[in-house]
Amino acid sequence: MGRFGSLRNFNAFPHAEDHLLQKTFSGAIVSIVGFVIMATLFVHELQYYLTTYTVHQMSVDLKRGETLPIHINMTFPALPCEIVSVDAIDMSGKHEVDLDTNIWKLRLNREGHIIGTEYLSDLVEKEHSHKHDHHDEHHDEHAEKKHEHLFNEDAEKLIKKVKDAMENGEGCRVYGVLDVQRVAGNFHISVHGLNIFVAQQIFEGSSHVNVSHMIDDLSFGPKYPGIHNPLDGTSRILRDTSGTFKYYIKVVPTEYRYLSKEVLPTNQFSVNEYFVPMKPNDKSWPAVYFLYDLSPITVTIKEERRSFLHFLTRLCAVLGGTFAMTGTCSFLLNIPLLISTCLLKCKLILLYDFLGSFFCFCLDWVYVRFRA
Repeated sequence: MGRFGSLRNFNAFPHAEDHLLQKTFSGAIVSIVGFVIMATLFVHELQYYLTTYTVHQMSVDLKRGETLPIHINMTFPALPCEIVSVDAIDMSGKHEVDLDTNIWKLRLNREGHIIGTEYLSDLVEKEHSHKHDHHDEHHDEHAEKKHEHLFNEDAEKLIKKVKDAMENGEGCRVYGVLDVQRVAGNFHISVHGLNIFVAQQIFEGSSHVNVSHMIDDLSFGPKYPGIHNPLDGTSRILRDTSGTFKYYIKVVPTEYRYLSKEVLPTNQFSVNEYFVPMKPNDKSWPAVYFLYDLSPITVTIKEERRSFLHFLTRLCAVLGGTFAMTGTCSFLLNIPLLISTCLLKCKLILLYDFLGSFFCFCLDWVYVRFRA
């Protein structure tokens, strides 16, 4: 016992006896506040440890022969669904006519409420070009070649139907998925599907075509946590003017790797926007173009979790720091009490000395008087 008792000399945290400890009201308040702060910091650090963070890596894109899904959800408040067409042009030079397309149109009234639905698979144009010709001129020539015939009864009915819809303020929502080749190209929404003569009868000139639009969703693949599609929520409204909108998009192949090792292949993109107003002599028709190109670099986003040792280190740091600060605050709050206690002791000592001196003086005075 003696040998083990000598170990007490190495104790760096000696404790005073209970009767020597003084508990104060201010110390209790500081202790409670410190406990609340430490509990809050503990919960915060635990949440920080349990949440994941992402690490970004870049590498060369090696994907070949895959398709690129394009999700669209757009509203055209000034164009009836009967005249809206979706055209996809591929710049690879391959004439593929089996492009899977699932596009729908929703008829909207003046207030934007749905009044009808139409499947658009047969209305989506699938075209491929060997050269980067001017898209407006290309579609004018295509429309003229495709519709070189005189008006018939169907055309007259279509003209009347479209004019009635425009007078009623009908709009159109176009949504669905386009599966295109992973090469540069574009898709656009316009009235290019109309016979050029029918379009002239309806609009009385291309300058009266209003391609105002709202983009509710435009993405190039499934969404992953934290993705930001810059065109979502975009609204472009034309008043007393007309023209063509062009969105130049750079698509970046992306892989999102979850903590569970599940891999989600998708794409993110950046965009630049241009508006080309119509000129009096323009022969092209207004449209909304999305011209996309793919980046040769792929981005890998990995979810990771912090180590338990990192969690313990941060926890000890914040809890230890809080404990030290509460001790300092308690000491500072006790300084006035210590000062008042010291002053009281000094006063008592002075009073004791004064009373002792006065008592001695009285005794001396009595002694002198008694001898006299």
